[in-house]
Amino acid sequence: MILLINFILDRQTISDVYRLQEKIMETVIIFVFAAVLFGCIMAGYSILWALGLGYLMFFGYAINKGYTVKQVLCMSGRGVLTIKNILFIFVLIGMITAVWRACGTIPFIIYHMSALLLPSIFILIVFLLCCFVSLLTGTSFGTAATIGIICMSIAKASGIDPTFTGGAILSGIYFGDRCSPMSTSALLISELTQTDIYRNIKNMFRSALLPFLLTCSLYALLGFTSTGTVSETSLYTLFPQNFDLHWTTIIPALLIILLSLCKIRVRLTMAASIVTGSLLCLYLQNISLSELAAIMFYGFQPADPQLALVLSGGGIVSMFTVSVIILLSSAYAGIFEATGFLDTTQSLIARLEQKITPYGSVLLTATITSMATCNQTLSSILTYQLHKDSAANNYQLALDLENSTIVVAALIPWSIACAVPLATIGAGNASIWFAFYLYLLPLYNLLRPYKVTTPIKK
Repeated sequence: MILLINFILDRQTISDVYRLQEKIMETVIIFVFAAVLFGCIMAGYSILWALGLGYLMFFGYAINKGYTVKQVLCMSGRGVLTIKNILFIFVLIGMITAVWRACGTIPFIIYHMSALLLPSIFILIVFLLCCFVSLLTGTSFGTAATIGIICMSIAKASGIDPTFTGGAILSGIYFGDRCSPMSTSALLISELTQTDIYRNIKNMFRSALLPFLLTCSLYALLGFTSTGTVSETSLYTLFPQNFDLHWTTIIPALLIILLSLCKIRVRLTMAASIVTGSLLCLYLQNISLSELAAIMFYGFQPADPQLALVLSGGGIVSMFTVSVIILLSSAYAGIFEATGFLDTTQSLIARLEQKITPYGSVLLTATITSMATCNQTLSSILTYQLHKDSAANNYQLALDLENSTIVVAALIPWSIACAVPLATIGAGNASIWFAFYLYLLPLYNLLRPYKVTTPIKK
């Protein structure tokens, strides 16, 4: 009997040592991965290099746990299958952002809305313009590269504080990046949580109403305290010179709004907008069919060099990097789930949720993962994995993710969600302090979390 007890104790000790070694290995891998990601951001290299190295590290971790190469590849494949639908939508997004540029939709919006940039409410209007354009296009980077550059150019030329303007732009571009039916982040979270994107958007608008109004009030106050005189810029004259700005050019954007309100499937909504924009390219802007095909694939490149700085972009090719990021991130997710890589962290979070609110736990996780991964995509996937088993329902989890991972990443200076837009518009990191919407949204939901009342089966 004594020998049996000693044998059991020895086995227990060996098991404890093995689990400790696993925890140490997991911690080392995470820290090395985060360091490589941070190094890539600081050195100006693409984070794809870091993500590729990370995949090899997690692949090796699974092999070390006794899985075969075939089994690990199957894990990765199962992870990728969870987001298979979103990849086709990415192709449509690339096409639509190029066609909107070429057919005159984006030039029409920028040209006519620029007249609203009045001196006393300049900062507020900048925020609202960026909200509107990002809601239509679903892209934070694209909004920063179009209306964001225009607004910052006016601010600098007119003596208006570029730090305030940069904060308003950063807030506005993530308004639509969070809740547009064309947003890659909104589509990703909808796919992860297996929820209806339009219902998610409805919940997002409700939970963001007060933070949005408070943000508008703060920017209105900033506008009255800042000095400067808004004047016309030569950029505006380039739009009517290079495009036929007929009222019909706004139809592709209106279709997105109307069909979204009717809850038509996102694919059909985008396809309808692409077809309409393509017809405008062919018959209004006099673009040939071969040129249109090239624009859809490679993006729109205006002949005028000054206009090209503001309006170039879009195309299927433009979605390559984000597609690879999501493919690698979802492959990570498959490995994590099958190997139990995050089990220790998940148990810690479960205990944490008992001490703070469920949303507070999601927000804390989102902050840590955003700081470590330097991008929204992997942060969203990791945060989802860590909280999927403890969430009240999938719609609540989708809302909590949108109110945390999507906006928090934009507040971290070394994250691409923050660094790229600020570099695009030529603003410094000080602008982060004035991105009020990105602070107020999570803070408000932390104090008064919005509850999705109807329970949905997971």
